[in-house]
This record gives sequence, C-alpha cells and structure tokens, in this order.
Amino acid sequence: MPGSLESVPFLLLALLVGYLLGSIPFGLILTRLGGAGDIRTVGSGNIGATNVLRTGRRGLAAATLAGDALKGTGAVLIGARFGPEAAAVAALGAFLGHLFPLWLRFNGGKGVATFLGVWLGLHWPAALAFAVVWLAVAGITRYSSLAALSASLATPLVLYVTGEPALAGLAATLAALLWWKHAANIRRLAEGTESRIGDRGS
Repeated sequence: MPGSLESVPFLLLALLVGYLLGSIPFGLILTRLGGAGDIRTVGSGNIGATNVLRTGRRGLAAATLAGDALKGTGAVLIGARFGPEAAAVAALGAFLGHLFPLWLRFNGGKGVATFLGVWLGLHWPAALAFAVVWLAVAGITRYSSLAALSASLATPLVLYVTGEPALAGLAATLAALLWWKHAANIRRLAEGTESRIGDRGS
C-alpha cells in the first residue's frame, strides 16, 4: 500500500543497504591487515575464503568466511525491520554486492559464504541444508567448488518442499548467479583439473 514500509522506495533502500554491506571485501581487507598481501595475486585471485586458505593462513580464511557470511545475515536482519519483502530484497542486494562490488570494479567473490549468510537470516533450515550438503560433498570429494554447486542446488529444493515457494524462487536466482560465477570451476571439474581443498593452485 502507499506509504508502507515495503513500498518501492523502501525496497530500493533495502536493496542499496544490502548491496553496500555485501560489497565489503573482507578477504582483501583481512589479508592486507594480516600481512598476507593482496589476495588477488594469490591462487585464483578470488577474494573469498577458499582462496585466502591458499595463503596458508587458516585464521584469515576463517575470518573471511565469517565476515562474508555475516554481512549477508546482517543485511537481511536490517531489511527484516521493514518487513519480509525488504529482508528478501536486502538479501539479493548483499549477494549482488559480494559478486559485483563497486570498489573492486565489480569483480568480487563467488558468493558461497554470503549465500549461506543470507539464508541464516532468511530461513535457517535452508542454511542448515546448504551447510550439510556442502560438508558432505566437500568431505567426499575435497572439491570446494563442487560442494558449493551441489549445496546451492539443494537449497531451493529444500525451500520448495517445505512450503516456501517465494523463497525457493529467490534461492534459485542466487544459485543461478553462483553457478555463473563458478563457470571456470565447472569447466575445470569437467576437465579433471580443478584444485582440491588445501591445494595452492587455482
């Protein structure tokens, strides 16, 4: 309704706030502060936790994972103060901000931790399903990328079968973006050249 906290101006504000939070490049900031240099010159050049791990600094990788997840959760919680639609829009904004941060010329991370973080805020069972599938696939294959791809596919399915079709649609959109950002990983998986967890390669 006109004047509602979920009217178009407030939804646009939620999108903007989510984007600004999501665009904070924790991997880049933490590796520089931790004396590990510019993470964009290491391994795949990605700013996410998996690539930070390739520096050998597990603490920095864990901090990057937490930061990238919590910025998604934080965006959702802020949006939720204005209603469920604003929370979902803020989630989308945070995810887009991580993938395409203005400060890094729109060249951001692949979205795995932020994907998990937004579902922690929006629907924790979906986040739990994502984490369980990720851990299972990663434990069996040691491919972080394959684990992320599998878990992102499971998330909209879990939401749909648990009676959350609107959130399932959002999850499918985020999963599609995550798969797009993993295009090079998918190609390497098909070729058998993808790096495994703990490797120093790309």
